[in-house]
Amino acid sequence: MRLYSVDLKNIQIKDPFWSKHVSLVKDAIIPYQWDAMNDRVADAEPSHCLENFKIAAGKKDGEFYGAVFQDTDIAKWLEAVGFTLASYQDKELEQTADEVIDLIGQAQQEDGYLDTYFIVKEPAQRWKNLCEGHELYTAGHMMEAAAAYYEGTGKRKLLDVVIKLADLLCDTFGAQEGKIHGYPGHQEVEIGLIKLYRLTGVKKYLDLAKYFIDERGVGENYFLKEMRAPDYQRIFPEFAAYQPAYSQSDRPVREQTAAEGHAVRAVYMYSAMADLAYEYGDKELMDACTRLWNNIVQKQMYVTGGIGASGILERFTTDYDLPNDCNYSESCASIGLAMFGNRMAQITRDASYVDTVERALYNTVLAGIALDGKSFFYVNPLEVWPDNCMERTSKEHIKPVRQKWFGVACCPPNIARTLASLGQYVYAVGERELYVNLYISNQTELEFGGQTVQVSMQTKFPFGNTADLTVRGVPASGIKLAVRIPEYAQHFQLLADGVMTAYNTEKGYAVVTLSKDAVLTVSFASPARFVRANPNVRADCGKVALQKGPLVYCLEEADNGKNLAQLYVDTNQAITETESELFGGITQLVCKGKRMEQTQWGEGELYGAHPLQLQDVTLKAVPYPYWNNRGIGEMAVWVKELVS
Repeated sequence: MRLYSVDLKNIQIKDPFWSKHVSLVKDAIIPYQWDAMNDRVADAEPSHCLENFKIAAGKKDGEFYGAVFQDTDIAKWLEAVGFTLASYQDKELEQTADEVIDLIGQAQQEDGYLDTYFIVKEPAQRWKNLCEGHELYTAGHMMEAAAAYYEGTGKRKLLDVVIKLADLLCDTFGAQEGKIHGYPGHQEVEIGLIKLYRLTGVKKYLDLAKYFIDERGVGENYFLKEMRAPDYQRIFPEFAAYQPAYSQSDRPVREQTAAEGHAVRAVYMYSAMADLAYEYGDKELMDACTRLWNNIVQKQMYVTGGIGASGILERFTTDYDLPNDCNYSESCASIGLAMFGNRMAQITRDASYVDTVERALYNTVLAGIALDGKSFFYVNPLEVWPDNCMERTSKEHIKPVRQKWFGVACCPPNIARTLASLGQYVYAVGERELYVNLYISNQTELEFGGQTVQVSMQTKFPFGNTADLTVRGVPASGIKLAVRIPEYAQHFQLLADGVMTAYNTEKGYAVVTLSKDAVLTVSFASPARFVRANPNVRADCGKVALQKGPLVYCLEEADNGKNLAQLYVDTNQAITETESELFGGITQLVCKGKRMEQTQWGEGELYGAHPLQLQDVTLKAVPYPYWNNRGIGEMAVWVKELVS
């Protein structure tokens, strides 16, 4: 049996590190994004998202505006609202969401079809451009929103809307004669269908998700065949020389050995594959998930948990190609990686998956949003020189400052729903098993054998390395407690009621059996350390990064001056950890290093034979997720290593 997440209604996060982010969802992020989607944010990219629904519902006249998948912005916003309402009562927010759901229901067509781009702009093109049209992608996000809103509020109006939509999909797609034998250009509906199946028990939704995965890449490529149709209408000019590998449709999924193509498409598909492998007991599909996961984390993932090296087509490239100043590392891609890893951990009970989930959540996902919740990064580079982030160049996708909104705004509401659902990552629960995955202070209630068990965790992680875990109401039959031993943990110890306790180690977890109530203390050392990349990562040869626990650190111009490329860090000298009031309280890292002298270089001298001269400097590093919260400036994660 796989493990499952805790119901968000039963967990409350009150944590020194995470609360300042999680509380923003209700207090700042949801209201701000509501304003953005209503085009009320000054000097921001327009959204027109809700206007599209009003036009589709016949409540207003007008033209569709935005990306073909513009509907998904409000879907992810509603999902974040559903997760939030599971934890907090907010009648005003709920009423606003109900009004949006009413509008969505009014826009839905009689047969269940729901997509404002095709309803308003291209009604004759329905299902004729699965490669680019994103109809199934949009449907998937609506299903996820409906599941979250139903679980958070008990209201099923949006659920009924997506059930009608899912029934239409089941009637439209499949192997049977007369149905469309295609699959999504952008994977996501598979995740939505699986969630809908688990909520309703209707097997045909699960079967359709399986069909989409099984059919993908089999025989003649569906998208190439689709493009030859006389009435095919291209939506994205950049797809003119379409390559099926971009959408992971160049071969059957069970034959895929390396992550390729568009990074978000890939990890959304892999997440669905993991779910389906479990539901159908499909070992071959699970083996493919394992291969693809290993390829990502061993050869194609940034130290920050970012994935997708290419700014062109937001894609994976080749093993070890991890440039720092022009990479993409879309926020949505790291969210998808966390989704994939969480599923793999729940199925396999292997803590190594959680190590990567933690890396992505603490670094790239958090970097995607400012500390006030009102500006966002779509792209997450590891090195920035603001002066060369110029339009119509190879770095035009790199932004040196977070943006108020985007014309394609998939990332901001995706970050919102992820932060709102953080409680689903903390624990994993079985019939009589409790797995502790993330060290985040919380209170939760669980049911074991019909008995309620209260669990609380108190910790100052990641800047402190102890966690007090209190378990009350343990049934007489006992429960299995498995506490993750992080990959970076040194001298890991488990104490029960103050006494050192022996434990078994199972796939990276410290495992004990509790037969009575207990207070456990987890402790380990996690000193700041220098990290090097595999020498095959050309961009990082001769460089080091700084890391403490799961947090990757970076140098910023605010602390270290301009031209960070001139700096060298002395790895023979100890890293000093200092407490700082920056960003609400952090541990700052201080190192000894050198800076290249440039006084011997003349103003107009571009090249010369001047010998290298170095001067002593002190380098200061801050957590990568907080970069650019002090204004525009240079940033670098990887720093040259001083060789003596």
